[in-house]
Amino acid sequence: MKLPIYLYGHPVLRKISQDITPEYPGLKELLENMYETMYSSDGVGLAAPQIGRNDRIVVIDASPLAEAFPELEGVKLTLINPRLEVLDGQEETRGEGCLSLPGLSENVKRVEHIRLTWVDENFQPHDEEFSGFLARIIQHEYDHLEGKVYIDHISPIRKQLIRAKLNNIVTGKIRCDYPVRYAPRKK
Repeated sequence: MKLPIYLYGHPVLRKISQDITPEYPGLKELLENMYETMYSSDGVGLAAPQIGRNDRIVVIDASPLAEAFPELEGVKLTLINPRLEVLDGQEETRGEGCLSLPGLSENVKRVEHIRLTWVDENFQPHDEEFSGFLARIIQHEYDHLEGKVYIDHISPIRKQLIRAKLNNIVTGKIRCDYPVRYAPRKK
């Protein structure tokens, strides 16, 4: 089932997510719904806060980017309760977009090399190092679990320049090709 994507300005995107346990109700169905939602929205990653849940769950399928980044061919990850460690402080700037910030793309500096520990959908533990564009995707989605969005990494001046676009998202003055949930209106 396609789930609505929660857009910038919704408070759920600013909360720190909580770990889940193997007893998490409906996990298999939730993961299927997250992948379906991500695919139908043309995303390569989706974090649980983006569908209104503050749980430490991320799904990634980087295969659509394999033409530009051949190392991403066949990369599909389900990350539950991930923990990220920076291994190399060297940063690279690249453009990023986000399903929760439709119509925007900004250059963001991110480190190039990370270590990630997580459990998969069967709660099997993993500990792996990632570099390059996959490390960027993981960091982007991990930010959602920490109550952050990618524009938190841009300069204050740049953020001021896109303020009108951000306000249009918050006030529901944009339209998307996928189901969305806008921020609650202030009374």
